[in-house]
Amino acid sequence: MAAALPVRAQVPAAGAEVRQHATWSPYDDNGGTVVAVAGDDYCVVAASTRMSTGYSILTRDKTKILRLNPKCVVASAGMQADMETLHKMLHMHHVKYHFNHRKPMSCPATAQLLSNTLYYKRFFPYYTFNLCAGLDEEGRGAVYTYDAIGSYERVGYGCQGSGKELIQPVLDNQLKAASPLVLPQQQWLSSLPLEQAVDLVKGAFVSAGERDIYTGDDVEILVITKEGVRTDRLELKRD
Repeated sequence: MAAALPVRAQVPAAGAEVRQHATWSPYDDNGGTVVAVAGDDYCVVAASTRMSTGYSILTRDKTKILRLNPKCVVASAGMQADMETLHKMLHMHHVKYHFNHRKPMSCPATAQLLSNTLYYKRFFPYYTFNLCAGLDEEGRGAVYTYDAIGSYERVGYGCQGSGKELIQPVLDNQLKAASPLVLPQQQWLSSLPLEQAVDLVKGAFVSAGERDIYTGDDVEILVITKEGVRTDRLELKRD
């Protein structure tokens, strides 16, 4: 049997064009920012309505909040195609749960459902940045923040999306609770009155809208209390 001849590397000649493979990504970040703040008896959820790609604005009125029931919502930023698919999945599971148990899904149960849904797609993740927010069984505010594949934790406030680096420091400065090592232990819920919390969220969005081109046009604000859901709208810059 003849010995295999060694293969010589082909070195392109001087001045020859180097061939490159075309690159393509299934993901597109359409921007947007979502924020949630939890209090003793309320939860404030806000999301910008601008949807962009690159330097182009696709629409100025795109909601990023899925209202599952009067005590729980899911807010998502990122790729809008994945966001729509994710919200349809969550809505489907919520309707099935309501049919089987004759009651709406609680906020902690919805948080676990969102985690399971994201983890199921961990090998080809939804390109979304999510918050689950509402009131728990005791009527206290609850905010859950997520990574790309479903790992989550309950926090007193959260921010996701393109304006996170601008808004998160503001929330940390105004709402950051004491270290859990401090005794006696202090609660992590916001001690601000409801209207002050709403004003804080509005001020944070106004500041982010001045510096983040993907956060603008309008902010959709939901205030969740035991009386129900109150909606508000804040106009931002439209340039």
